[in-house]
Amino acid sequence: MTSSTRRPVLMRALLASACAVALLTGPAPLAPAMAQEAASAVQDLVLDNVSLAFGDTLVTAPKVTVSGTRLSRDDLLAIFKADAKDAKDPVKDLWPARLQRLDAGSLTMPELRVERRDGERRQVVTYRDVAARTIRAGRISELTAAGATLTVEGAPQAGSGSYGRIRAEEVDLTALARLYSEAGDASSPLQRLYVALAVESIAFIDERGTTVSIARLIGRDLAGRQTPATWRGAVEALGDGGLAEDDRAMRARSAGLLADLAEAVSVGSLEATDLNVKEVKGDDPLSFSIGRMSYAGGGEAGITLAEIGFGAKEAQGKIARLSLTGFSLEPTIAALRRLAKAPLPAGTDPGKGAAPAPDLHEAELRRLTPVIGTLTLSDLGLDLAQVAVTPPAASGDPLKAPKLVPLPPLHIGLRGASMSFGPPKDGVPTETRFTLNGLTMPASAVEGVPGLGSLGLYGYRDLDLDATADTAWSEDKRELSFKALSLSGKNMGRLHLNATLGGIGPEVFDPDAAVSGFAMLSATAKALDLTLENGGLFERFIDAQAKVLSLKPDELRKEYVTASVIGVPVILGNSAAAKAIGAAMGKFVAKPGTLSISAKAKSGDGLGMVDVSTAPTPAAVLDKLEVNAKAE
Repeated sequence: MTSSTRRPVLMRALLASACAVALLTGPAPLAPAMAQEAASAVQDLVLDNVSLAFGDTLVTAPKVTVSGTRLSRDDLLAIFKADAKDAKDPVKDLWPARLQRLDAGSLTMPELRVERRDGERRQVVTYRDVAARTIRAGRISELTAAGATLTVEGAPQAGSGSYGRIRAEEVDLTALARLYSEAGDASSPLQRLYVALAVESIAFIDERGTTVSIARLIGRDLAGRQTPATWRGAVEALGDGGLAEDDRAMRARSAGLLADLAEAVSVGSLEATDLNVKEVKGDDPLSFSIGRMSYAGGGEAGITLAEIGFGAKEAQGKIARLSLTGFSLEPTIAALRRLAKAPLPAGTDPGKGAAPAPDLHEAELRRLTPVIGTLTLSDLGLDLAQVAVTPPAASGDPLKAPKLVPLPPLHIGLRGASMSFGPPKDGVPTETRFTLNGLTMPASAVEGVPGLGSLGLYGYRDLDLDATADTAWSEDKRELSFKALSLSGKNMGRLHLNATLGGIGPEVFDPDAAVSGFAMLSATAKALDLTLENGGLFERFIDAQAKVLSLKPDELRKEYVTASVIGVPVILGNSAAAKAIGAAMGKFVAKPGTLSISAKAKSGDGLGMVDVSTAPTPAAVLDKLEVNAKAE
């Protein structure tokens, strides 16, 4: 990850590389009148020791061959000379105007070197056999390099790397220079920077021995629009702090610049194949791989990762596919715009600096949350290392240290999962859906987990579970609906719950915990539906408990029937609703099938916390509900 202090340097290097590569490129086609006025015919020229400086970035080329150009040597040197000036027409001195004057059939360089310095850090990229073909209107029809080497000196991220063949199509250097150096606004049109880019055999190793490699990287249709501060100005301004600025006025400006940049870039698609990361040094070697990673922009933007593998000392795993769709930065950009327009404290003079502002608090951070969309996963396999501890007494020597004995790895599998998040309200999704399909593991893995820890005692060796949670908030109705909360297991059964809470207004989503917590006190229970479907778990439970109590299963079942039919109504106050619940439970115990219990508040406003806490008996609570219970 590139740190914020590196961003200005990175952007300057990008323009420097592009303009130097513009030594491989050419300008807009000469207008007919200009062509007629050309002082010389088409010719081939060789420039030696070309050097361009862009702030802390230096671009050099020992030899540049320009073929099929009408420009003279002096014309070319004037275009690429860093301190070129035109007193009569200052606009001609700007990089977009300079690049617009290039015109050539081809431009080749045996070597192109880009050196960038940032304090003690020095980065050098050397390209081999660079060639630009058919340069017109600041556009390169085809730009290639046989490969490149990279060296980085000085912490952090010191190391070395290399690139294989590089090829780009329809590269518009004039547009890049315009975005970098000329201001615009949100109404500025998108300008395409390249149609296609392909880089092969990317490899990097840092001083710690961590290696990163990508077999092939492909991008298509990168475009951008001008921003009020220019790309260069925005990145440089953000390099010193961004949203971490102490000065409130500077923080507001940074928020606006981030919003501008977020809206200024458009990517058609990206794809990387055979991505590998390995860290071999240290006590816990790490490896990570992705067979294919792809991103598609546009209205159906999304990212997909396939054939994911990861490994460490304690765990090994793989995922067949992971994808994210429906992602959107619109709420984030809107929140940044609000931060940019936030009023300054009274008495603040932006021109002389504002008083230090507190760090971004939770409210501001939460409102920066984007629309996450839907995340789906398929075929997860995870192997966790296990060890057994042999106590000293087992070895006959109580002073001897315990011995760790390796055990077979614990395997956890997941056939599929998905998480969907609706539009956020103050950073909190107003709709969520979570599903797990085919979560498999040994029963021993859930020992100690409430509700699941006893499954091993009931004869389950391996578990196969499914789970669903589906919630939605309605602002108009001020309701939170739990449309589906369910848990099911193979040869076990299924527990399903629906519920509706009332009195849930926008205040519940307030980032201030005091406000949201107080708002929850007004929440009411309006409806509840509970369904229990037996799939074999109840019989196993009866058998296991009968053994513990030294009873026959049928004897224990009869006791549970009696407890349900008589004991439950007594506990609940012997109301009609209590008796209905007890009778349904008794019927289910006698012949386990499906048990359904529903409750609805008689009041349209629902049953509040105060109603429950002040009720003298459970019967008083049940009197406020319409209850139905049955067993089938």
